[in-house]
Amino acid sequence: MGAKSKIRIATRASDLALWQAEHVAGLLRAADPALDVELVHISTHGDREQTEALHEMGGVGVFTREVQKAVLDGRADVAVHSLKDLPTECAAGLMLAGVPERASVFDALVLPEGWSAESGWDALPKGAKVGTGSLRRQAQLRHHRPDLELLEVRGNVPTRLKKLDRGDYDALILAVAGLERLNQPERVSVVLGPPLMYPAVGQGALGIECRTDDRQCIELLRAMTQPEVFAAVTAERALLAELEAGCHAPLGALSAVDGKELQLRAVVLNPQGTKRIEATAAGSLNEPKMLGIQLAQDLIVRGASELMLPESES
Repeated sequence: MGAKSKIRIATRASDLALWQAEHVAGLLRAADPALDVELVHISTHGDREQTEALHEMGGVGVFTREVQKAVLDGRADVAVHSLKDLPTECAAGLMLAGVPERASVFDALVLPEGWSAESGWDALPKGAKVGTGSLRRQAQLRHHRPDLELLEVRGNVPTRLKKLDRGDYDALILAVAGLERLNQPERVSVVLGPPLMYPAVGQGALGIECRTDDRQCIELLRAMTQPEVFAAVTAERALLAELEAGCHAPLGALSAVDGKELQLRAVVLNPQGTKRIEATAAGSLNEPKMLGIQLAQDLIVRGASELMLPESES
């Protein structure tokens, strides 16, 4: 089979997903100007269901499964995901072949337009209504600010911001990367980092999949991959897989590269935020999976598995 002259990218149709797909399309065109790159819009269960909480929808794969299917059945050649949404176990017949440069990994406190953020968390009064559907974010917020009223919020980023500005919430927690990619960096009121808020595994990174037998796409995607970013997310995803935590568990992780050393920090909480375990590990940049597994086993010894159980089981 000869080389393809067209590459079709499967993507969700939200504003952020389309930005990500267009970004990857630009990288592909830069790698091979002769390529015709086309976007294939896919509607996922997570997009269609706007009322149910994400962790009650099966969690893992609600934003990726149908996009992957489009590649597997030949409607598309590659799939672009927010890596934090992508299950750690690859779908049969697919591989994670591309991880380009990473954006900010952190979350942001987003206040309504006109609010001052100079006082940081003090800008939020006792009992403030904060919108976030992430169990990871909720657990960490409950640990530091148990007085807050945490509410589910669904919809794409512009929809969530509209809900905030009309008074449905006093604040939102959103990914810095999403706001920056949608040209709304001014909506980042406060950047949240450890120890207050550890980011999600893979946050700020894009994950690009293709079929395992598609040599042309594999080569193109590997050429756009940033090796240090790939190593960092490999460690984070190995941590997640070893803990058997799933994409929406109350687990946060932060990696950093220092020369040829990879550092990985993680926190695990119970859903109520009343119990918290934090651990750190460092290892070779060339063995990121081993580092993630090592840190997960350390957390398990300290009781992480029990913390991640639903309230009724813990």
